Amino acid sequence: MNQRTISKPVEVVGIGLHKGEPIKLRLEPLGTDAGIVFYREDLALSIPLSPASVIDTQMATVIGSDKGYISTIEHFLSAIYAYGIDNLRVIVNGNEMPIMDGSASSFCFLLDEAGIQEQDVAKKVIRVKQSVEIVDGDKFVRLEPSDEVTFDFEIDFEHPVIGQQSQAYSFGTKSFTEEISRARTFGFARDIQYLQSINLALGASLNNAIGLDDEKVLNPEGLRFDNEFARHKILDAMGDMMVMGHNVLGAYSSFAGSHKLNHELTVKLLSDTANYEMVTLNRVQSREFAKSFA
Repeated sequence: MNQRTISKPVEVVGIGLHKGEPIKLRLEPLGTDAGIVFYREDLALSIPLSPASVIDTQMATVIGSDKGYISTIEHFLSAIYAYGIDNLRVIVNGNEMPIMDGSASSFCFLLDEAGIQEQDVAKKVIRVKQSVEIVDGDKFVRLEPSDEVTFDFEIDFEHPVIGQQSQAYSFGTKSFTEEISRARTFGFARDIQYLQSINLALGASLNNAIGLDDEKVLNPEGLRFDNEFARHKILDAMGDMMVMGHNVLGAYSSFAGSHKLNHELTVKLLSDTANYEMVTLNRVQSREFAKSFA
């Protein structure tokens, strides 16, 4: 399997979650080994995709520097991970990605519209060689060696709608669009009211998130999956792993993980070459993994 970019430029306009203002997103193809590059059009600022570019993980994954930043990249990056995109220019005219419907499905539609272009250089992936883990109390995130790409996430919220949930997922582009991409982000009404009082989450609504009060889901349409919350956590994890710029060949698992722990996991993984190696998918043992992008 070779590297991938998109066949043609595409663009879309959506609301930014925090400022509540329209954000234009444009995707453009890039050549081999260029990687995923974010670009703030309003600042003429390029931000390469790398754990070293992450400057905040409190409410979302944010990349940038003191010159400018782009927030809430994880939903978009989960779709990039699922479609196996290696080289892409991601142009926005503001400091955040459009939130769309709070899931990754709109980004999947955008990539479908753009089409996938196979390039003439072998695709590189990060193969996990030994287990790496970040622990914070009873919370953890972990990557382990595996010949398959899997994500296993468990959450436990003291809320009657959420409670204990889990989702085990074997990676594939088709299974992502069916099982993971439509799972929306979620928030509690009491938190949204506070955030909006300090001029954050100004774009949040029931059109782009699951809203919850102390007892129930506020969205009239209800949930898309019984365990939509756990599925969205996998979506987030995939996006956070894609911050490394490559697909990961290994098994991810977590209990109550977060953007912060995911970021620390990527930094720890890449800090020691005993933990990982870069491999190409033209090796015999990688054929099954390559098929998952079909």
